[in-house]
Amino acid sequence: MTQLVKVQNFVVSRDGFGAGEDQTFERPFGHADPGAMFAWAGATASWPNRTDPGGSRGLDDYFTRDFAHNIGAEIMGAHKFSPHRGPWQNHDWQGWWGDEPPFHTPVFVLTHHERPSFTLSDTTFHFVNGEPAEALRLAKEAAQGKDVRIGGGATTIRSFLDADLIDTLHVAVSPVELGYGVPLWKSPDELLDRFHLDVVPSSSGVTHHLFWRK
Repeated sequence: MTQLVKVQNFVVSRDGFGAGEDQTFERPFGHADPGAMFAWAGATASWPNRTDPGGSRGLDDYFTRDFAHNIGAEIMGAHKFSPHRGPWQNHDWQGWWGDEPPFHTPVFVLTHHERPSFTLSDTTFHFVNGEPAEALRLAKEAAQGKDVRIGGGATTIRSFLDADLIDTLHVAVSPVELGYGVPLWKSPDELLDRFHLDVVPSSSGVTHHLFWRK
């Protein structure tokens, strides 16, 4: 079975930004409102943080439910883990994810400032100062034959796209407009030299963009 490198359920605004600017501890997405951008997923029956019964079924629910399927490791950028810039001042900070991170796999954090690995529940965070190909080599080994997810943010996904290391992408385009922020693209057409694309609108208002290698 082929071990795929995947982007799943990555959300961008209508104008192509994966997050806003001015990230802080209190606002991981900067000036962007994650509640608005991820409303389509939060409304589904399979949303993992749902506390009440019900929720939508259909296409959005399928993508939400399928998120963890066959994923053996994740790679993320340093600013998906933390708003810290520069060398780590305090190793007590263990990310935004709480005592039970949602990954349930090894996670490789791309950073110019390494720190020791640590484990929370069934997720171990490793910190890699290296090129995308090196992080991917480590993640594939840790995934033990399962797929590797490139979890974001947008800058990290672009670095893997620029290195031609991604096999499939699912990008959900939200109707929210940010105006400025951290861009994934100016247009999805930028990827059509290397990928096929299906565009599937959802009744929730998002448009699912599904890319796979030519």
